[in-house]
Amino acid sequence: MANLALMRALKEHEQVGRAYITSLQEHGLAFAEAGADDAAIAPLRESLRRAGARFLNAGASILYGWQSKACVECTGTGGSETFSTTFKCHRDCYFCFNYNVADYERFVREDCPWEEGLAASKEQFDGLAAIGLTGGEPLLVLDQSLEFLRRARSEYPQAHLRMYTSGDLLTEEAAVQLRDAGLDEIRFSVKQDDPADRQQQVLDAMALARRCIPSVMVEMPVIPGTRERMLELMDAWARIGIDGVNFLEFCFPFNNWEEYEARGFEIRNPPFDVMYDYGYSGGLPVAGSESLALELMLHGIEAGVSYGMHYCSLDNKHRSEMRQRNERGAGLHPCYSFDEGDFFLKCGKVFGRDIDPAFDALREAGCESFLDLPEEESLCFPLAYLDALEGAGVEPAVSFNVLQQDEAGLALQEVDLRLADRG
Repeated sequence: MANLALMRALKEHEQVGRAYITSLQEHGLAFAEAGADDAAIAPLRESLRRAGARFLNAGASILYGWQSKACVECTGTGGSETFSTTFKCHRDCYFCFNYNVADYERFVREDCPWEEGLAASKEQFDGLAAIGLTGGEPLLVLDQSLEFLRRARSEYPQAHLRMYTSGDLLTEEAAVQLRDAGLDEIRFSVKQDDPADRQQQVLDAMALARRCIPSVMVEMPVIPGTRERMLELMDAWARIGIDGVNFLEFCFPFNNWEEYEARGFEIRNPPFDVMYDYGYSGGLPVAGSESLALELMLHGIEAGVSYGMHYCSLDNKHRSEMRQRNERGAGLHPCYSFDEGDFFLKCGKVFGRDIDPAFDALREAGCESFLDLPEEESLCFPLAYLDALEGAGVEPAVSFNVLQQDEAGLALQEVDLRLADRG
């Protein structure tokens, strides 16, 4: 006989995800078939494991070799913040995330209030281990960007300071000024739509920065269909001697869908590991980006590239937000624990007819913390006691939760429910 209460709870979460995708399809977005990328991704991930890659943040981050301190702190405990001096940019990339940021138009017209941002961080954090400067294009307002770096270095002497740039406007004089203002690391992107000569201009800027700035990185989205050019770029980066590359999952930032549609792109389905209204401006991941990024990493390992490689998925971008939201809720209730992998607050659950036998088995194992939710016919318990239900004839589930704050105070929102994997 089916456990109707469990089936009902699982179906409710499934319907939320389906409704989200359906609403976007009704607005014209094209989604890949559900799980279409899985068959390609699974063996690539296994090959990377065998090759020695490290899987971090519940597999959302994959690392081989050197890693920037800023990437470590993105989901670390030392504190990491990113600021902009301007949203002005001489580029107009169809995949730019800034169009999805609040007050975008205002900060194109006006300078960004970075002084206020630094002051607010000073009040919020005891310290910051990593500080980023992005845009727009920070080099369009070089004097302000230099002032930001000097202020950040003064306020946070031990922080790792990095800057993102297209590289088009970098001169040797500017590179020296940036270094002297405290810049530890510069990150370049290569635009795949650029002609070869303009891409070479950015590669030349990387070589220039290599002579002046302590760490030089590439950070760019991996766009499906660009494998051959990416392999050529990887060879060029090796010749320049960069420290590392962040392969980002290519995303649709809820803007310019016609550009994506014209190129035949589809959205990954499902778009997120855990469905939730995330605050990060990245939008939705494009199908095929992750598999190509993993292919590039495997090629780099086999070719023996000298620089570090990091695959940073959209889910990994969300991990930082989840840590900041949820870590403080670790002691909110003894049934809920903070997962150090994906940073959700989790508990075990049993439903309906399973409640009584599960309660007996858990009490026998020494469990003393329970939370009864009669409205959904469920009983919560600490995940540490999950193994106590082995052989009890019940179907336990794992509840994923996010700590929310509103006018009424703090509350937990369940965002996913999955049958427990005890294998």
